Amino acid sequence: MSRQAALPLTPLANAGPRFELRAKKRGAGDLLLEIVQLPAPATPQVRAPAHLARLGGAKLALIESRVLKRLGREGAKLASLKTGERLVLSLPEPEAVRLVLLFRTLAPMRGREPMLACVRTIESMTREEASWWLGMVLHKKRPRRVLAALRLLASEAG
Repeated sequence: MSRQAALPLTPLANAGPRFELRAKKRGAGDLLLEIVQLPAPATPQVRAPAHLARLGGAKLALIESRVLKRLGREGAKLASLKTGERLVLSLPEPEAVRLVLLFRTLAPMRGREPMLACVRTIESMTREEASWWLGMVLHKKRPRRVLAALRLLASEAG
């Protein structure tokens, strides 16, 4: 009778999806944030860095304090960027999921109050709920419809 070696059940540090935040200061009060998914063993379909979401200008300025506060917990010092400087920061999956969902939802919006309602709704979501919505946005044939549904739910809740 042969014995098989038991594999340890310790989690691997890089077993999950990998995300990166790329920040660029374009001018005074003009920050551009972009989230990219990097190739990882957990995501074999991602063979090259994949752009997931981007937000900048006035739309980012509306929620910049909230985003900077969230990223500050991860050790990002975005407020100290000078014009023309870039910063690349590794993001944990829960933060990346929320930010991608937030950026994708806000990008086509125009009204201040509906945008703030969407921000409040997304920030109040559980990790699982935010992941489900992002999965729907990234993998459905018509993601605009999913985002429209999320905006509608946020306007009714807010």
